[in-house]
Amino acid sequence: MNLKPLHDRVLVKRVQEEETTKGGIIIPDTAKEKPIKGEIVAAGPGKVADDGKRIEMTVKTGDKVMFNKYAGTEVKIDGEEFLVMREDDILATIED
Repeated sequence: MNLKPLHDRVLVKRVQEEETTKGGIIIPDTAKEKPIKGEIVAAGPGKVADDGKRIEMTVKTGDKVMFNKYAGTEVKIDGEEFLVMREDDILATIED
């Protein structure tokens, strides 16, 4: 894959959620919601401000993030699903 997001956009791969609850109940595919967590696979160089200066990105490749439920545009690359979204759609970074 050779994809580089532009400006303040990032390419995110969703992280799969647990398929069972803490009590051991298996959640069927029809009841699952799309995950709102993911890992940044690629990031653009940053937004260009009105004065022409580049505003650096606060996230980088490899960061684990939480994003809006309906954020981004779904794309399929080499059979894998990714999201392309703006940095503004990212709510938080997840630290292990």
